[in-house]
Amino acid sequence: MPINTSTRNPYQPTPMRVLRAYYESTDRSLKTLELSFENHADRQAFFRKFNPGQFCQLSVFGKGESPLGVASAAWEGDFVRFTIQRMGSVTKALHELKPGDTLGMRGPLGNGFPLSEWKGKNLVIIGGGCAFSTLYALTKHLQYPQNRPDYAQLVVIYGARSSGLCMYKQDIQSWYQREDMEVHQAIDVPEESWDHHVGYVPDVVRQIAPSPDNAVAIVCGPPIMTKFTLPALVSLGFPAEAIFTSLEKRMKCGLGKCGRCNIGSKYICKDGPVFSLAELNALPADI
Repeated sequence: MPINTSTRNPYQPTPMRVLRAYYESTDRSLKTLELSFENHADRQAFFRKFNPGQFCQLSVFGKGESPLGVASAAWEGDFVRFTIQRMGSVTKALHELKPGDTLGMRGPLGNGFPLSEWKGKNLVIIGGGCAFSTLYALTKHLQYPQNRPDYAQLVVIYGARSSGLCMYKQDIQSWYQREDMEVHQAIDVPEESWDHHVGYVPDVVRQIAPSPDNAVAIVCGPPIMTKFTLPALVSLGFPAEAIFTSLEKRMKCGLGKCGRCNIGSKYICKDGPVFSLAELNALPADI
């Protein structure tokens, strides 16, 4: 009998199957899974609600679940992409999945990026480490021919500790050939044959100095990167209302029920994970 997705228990995962699985990093700490839907109704329900910037909870039976930002755009196909950093028992189990294996997914959850508010703006996308996966989804969404005319200049700044930890290498390499976007990559320390920026992301942002005029900056990365990149943007003239970041690392249940992600009156999983710096400045000093 087909599942009525409108009445699905929010704690009940959607059944998914691994379509493709491949490593992103040379040390195999980062692995991408592309998941297909077992049920047509589930696929329709997901893409009706999905917006770049949202996250999902992936679950492996007997291991638990882990919150992960979606790394794909809806136009790419009938699948959902996630890039997973191997860190604990759940992410280890996710890394061990292979094409044909099944798992559970809850989502999409959270608010995503306010794309309609950004129309006509220049967008400065700044990412670091595996947190760039969410920004990769945003960039792919913006590149869709029907979406690209809605936005002005597109600048992407992406940093990783080393070249071996850079994700989506072939696709990003093709971005340098596009005339409608500007791409900057950086690694922390010099490497032979690396011909892009060297340095930490906040320093690279200051060096590039993107203009704040009619612009929005979106930042996702490790907490320490975000902590120093936000004031770097303020020093360049970006107002707090035009700087956005994601707090998806604070996700727990994803439904606002456990109370473990709240800051003041906000629940990160329901009111976020995407917030403007102005919104964050109005919250208690908890992050």
